[in-house]
Amino acid sequence: MGEMRDKLKEVADLTHRLKEKYPTEINAFMSFMNKAEAGPALSSREKELINVGISVAGQCEWCIAVHVKHAIKAGASRDEIVEAGFMAVVMHGGPALMYLVPLMNALDEFLPEEDA
Repeated sequence: MGEMRDKLKEVADLTHRLKEKYPTEINAFMSFMNKAEAGPALSSREKELINVGISVAGQCEWCIAVHVKHAIKAGASRDEIVEAGFMAVVMHGGPALMYLVPLMNALDEFLPEEDA
């Protein structure tokens, strides 16, 4: 299993554990997240690209793994995902640039370049 797939498993394991021990809190968060993401003005692809950029700016490798995977599933291209990462760098500077490392790792794992 790759590094980013490991991160996805850690997120799933954490969510499962929190649902068992702290169902009120985690279910409230999940409900809010589902309602916040249900708006019709932006497509799922656009929302996931925003989430990719925020994940890079927020320096969250688990979030990067989740949202790169979701962006690919929603139809985003490799170039769109990298561009979303660069928008985070524009707004957040050098520290965000370093989080393009896990972003590129996630792309390599979930959407390998055909010529690579």
